[in-house]
Amino acid sequence: MSDQAFDMVVIGAGPGGYVAAIRGAQLGLNVACIEREHLGGICLNWGCIPTKAMLRSVDVLHLAQRAKEFGLNIDTATHDLGAIVKRSRSVAKRLSNGVGYLFRKNKVTSIMGEARLAAKGEVVVTNDDGEQTLHSDNIVVATGARARQLPRLEADGKRVWAYKHALQPPHEPKKLLVIGSGAIGIEFASFYNGIGARVTVVEVLERVLPAEDAEIAALASKAFVKQGMRILEGSKVTDLDRRDDRVVARIQTPDGIVEEEFDTVISAVGITGNVEGLGLEEAGVKVDRGHIVTDPYCRTGVDGLYAIGDVVAGPWLAHKASHEGVMVSEMIAGLTGHPVKPETIAGCTYCNPQVASVGLTEDQAREAGYEVKVGRFPFQGNGKAIALGETQGMIKTVFDAKTDELLGAHMVGSEVTELIQGYVVGQKLESTGQDLMETVFPHPTLSEMMHESVLDAYGRVIHI
Repeated sequence: MSDQAFDMVVIGAGPGGYVAAIRGAQLGLNVACIEREHLGGICLNWGCIPTKAMLRSVDVLHLAQRAKEFGLNIDTATHDLGAIVKRSRSVAKRLSNGVGYLFRKNKVTSIMGEARLAAKGEVVVTNDDGEQTLHSDNIVVATGARARQLPRLEADGKRVWAYKHALQPPHEPKKLLVIGSGAIGIEFASFYNGIGARVTVVEVLERVLPAEDAEIAALASKAFVKQGMRILEGSKVTDLDRRDDRVVARIQTPDGIVEEEFDTVISAVGITGNVEGLGLEEAGVKVDRGHIVTDPYCRTGVDGLYAIGDVVAGPWLAHKASHEGVMVSEMIAGLTGHPVKPETIAGCTYCNPQVASVGLTEDQAREAGYEVKVGRFPFQGNGKAIALGETQGMIKTVFDAKTDELLGAHMVGSEVTELIQGYVVGQKLESTGQDLMETVFPHPTLSEMMHESVLDAYGRVIHI
């Protein structure tokens, strides 16, 4: 294979890499994007998208099971796990193919293979056709991350699963242990609980969804328990004894050590960056705890070498990766960079009920020295939520009492992952509490609760 020169070479075609490649091409750069497995990366193929497709199936199942509440007659609603998985994989494939179409449309050179950094400005790609060297003064590492494995809790794809196994399950769990209650763990717990598994969630920290506002996490936990989940907080799985048809888990709880049998275990204890085999150390790139170290502009400290997405510091979210990809491509094309501020990145968890947040929690704001005003509004006070039959949940807003700055917003309930962006835009535009109170929200909508939560912070709430 012959050598080729490009204005920009991107390693990895996930939501950071493929977006960077497309934006670079839009700006007139000659761009190559290298991917070793699937266009779209983990997000489109094994993460964000297929999990949401599976969770949507559970949402429909729940609605069908509640049909009588809405004046409808539906025969007993049941699920077909094989069909759910088939639809999920079809959705993922469609979007992965879509990335290929976008590459062709934007004239991005797509190369399948393993990449490694060679000399300065050189990337060697290895695939079935041999080796090829790509030359570029601008290289973007967007290799993403994979599931973190803890000693004695490693996934084997049989009775102990990581996220890939849970998306293509070799059997249907009846009694499931989920280790970790971050977004990945709690979403799989919600899905399998929704199709009838008896689910136990073990969280080493003091509460489930530990990154969320404590009040919101408590409401979510209460809902999970009401749905039949068992939550063990402040607990740790120390060992898994694997048998052919079951796993015996040793769990250290605040009340002592217990042993319990499960037919399936999902390990969701975080991620680690894909930094191996890239030649990073030889290139002079610093790696800290499995992730590449960068400055706010995604520069690695090595001239012409950038890193974006899950391979760098968090938050490890697809939309943050895409934003970084756009920023880096625009800087390479000579435009001004617009660095990502982690506190402005919304987090969304698609469990039932959904959880979404942006900015500081109430506790974080107080710890940072702010005098705060806090507003709350429950779903049960909203006309649209009542009409939808979705009265479980709350919206919470946190303001600086001195400046009226919106410090954070936190939600639990139906469709809050869609609502949160309103507050994200508000933060970006530096909207004050007064600005938000003077904004007219359409009726009847769930978004009215966002308005009422702000009003509550200032003692002006109407509907509670």
